[in-house]
Amino acid sequence: MSINPAKIKLIAFDLDGTLTQHKSPLGDENRAVLDALSKKYKLIMAGAGMCRRIFNQMGGYPIDIIGNYGLQYAEYDAASGDIVVKEDNVLPCDRASLETRVTAMREKYGFTEFKGDNVEFHASGCVTFPILGTKADIADKLAFDPDRTKRRAIYEDIKAVFNDYTVFVGGSSSFDMAPFPYNKYYALDRYCAARGIAHDEVVYVGDDYGPGGNDEAVYLSDFNFITIDDYRTFPALMQQLL
Repeated sequence: MSINPAKIKLIAFDLDGTLTQHKSPLGDENRAVLDALSKKYKLIMAGAGMCRRIFNQMGGYPIDIIGNYGLQYAEYDAASGDIVVKEDNVLPCDRASLETRVTAMREKYGFTEFKGDNVEFHASGCVTFPILGTKADIADKLAFDPDRTKRRAIYEDIKAVFNDYTVFVGGSSSFDMAPFPYNKYYALDRYCAARGIAHDEVVYVGDDYGPGGNDEAVYLSDFNFITIDDYRTFPALMQQLL
């Protein structure tokens, strides 16, 4: 995609796989690139996890954060060197209905053997369908569906059954769900609308843009999007904006 840097006001980033290895600290090289970008543009994180987790993983980097697909929002406070949560939505969750639907999907696709809980409920109202269970061995989870082929094969069916949620192919062996209409596009659109920023004045940088990815909604939208497939290429990809 051809991007005119002179028109851009805001750059939004995914974290895992984009700026860092999954669940790993922000490295010095990519931190330095963020520093350089921050001299020209407003920067913001657009994450699937909680703002505090993102902030801690980034080593306290001074940046505002959209968390939980837009259910949470925090701003960096320079005086304290910490983030201040400005918005923290908790949506209701019909646990019985979700348990029933997850069980039905397990029976339909043969995922009836699992360790731990059938469903993982998050405080925000987000939900995880852990195919191998909440207490599955890490090695088993990593080996289950590394290229997402198994989950993508049933993704449309899962979306239809959980149509009150936005469904993502999450982690290595799960489906993550955010209460509808929350997703990264919805969150970024709301953020921009509140600040008078047009979509063509924004660049989003993300790695999870394929079918079921949590960046897909932004990728398929009218926001400028820079795809990244290896976080170590981040410095090179950002040269077009510097």
